[in-house]
Amino acid sequence: MSALRNVEVAGSGQASVELVAVLPALAVCMVIAAQTLVAGWALWAAGNAARAGARAEVVGSDPESAARRALPAPLRGDAEIRGGGGIRVRVRIPALIPGTSMPSISAASTLDGDAGG
Repeated sequence: MSALRNVEVAGSGQASVELVAVLPALAVCMVIAAQTLVAGWALWAAGNAARAGARAEVVGSDPESAARRALPAPLRGDAEIRGGGGIRVRVRIPALIPGTSMPSISAASTLDGDAGG
């Protein structure tokens, strides 16, 4: 009977060791997933800003100013906005881990002001 108890105790210790070994891999996967979400958010925001700039261009307003206002505050600082025949917005993806650099992404939009009537 004591041999059976020793097996149960060794088994529960093994599970603890495996859990501790898996935690760093789980943390890395969570950071990668979160960084992917941030990249998607930045791409969505750039596309939204490009559409806002294109709308402003069609109605005769300042497209670059409209695009910059449409960007969330964390993306405005490094944003590059170019007009002329459509609007292109380029933003740097915010890094979740300090000291790492992330690439830039861009979105473009054009509207035809003569369509619709």
